[in-house]
Amino acid sequence: MVECLEIFRSLEGLKTFSCLEELILDNNLLGNDLLLPRLPHLHTLTLNKNQITELEGLLDHLAEVVPALQYLSLLGNMACPNELVSKEKDEGDYQRYRYFVLHKLTNLKFLDTRKVTRTEREEALVRGAFMKVVKPMDAQTMSY
Repeated sequence: MVECLEIFRSLEGLKTFSCLEELILDNNLLGNDLLLPRLPHLHTLTLNKNQITELEGLLDHLAEVVPALQYLSLLGNMACPNELVSKEKDEGDYQRYRYFVLHKLTNLKFLDTRKVTRTEREEALVRGAFMKVVKPMDAQTMSY
């Protein structure tokens, strides 16, 4: 297991650790430009309390470079809609997020702090693609 006490913005050096199985990158400045090298043995990844706001791109990237991933935690990021990051979010928002993540990463056994249930997995297969959280456009960026 690798746990670093430094704050990271880049993960370029990880490519030399292709046999890595667990990676804890909590409390860093990692954002939407996060790029992991191919880590075929990585089964545990925590990215809690970073600056990740876009979920779909991250999930597509993880599906490609960490095929053995079974445990993922994204708590404390804006991409993970729960009461920790926004008082406007509720359990329904969080459950839709779980379905969407499970739709994209079908091998997960744990997401954030909870085990993936059979019911969740079945729901993700049927409706997960439609559970994508869409951000409303800012009034300033809308053009009429």
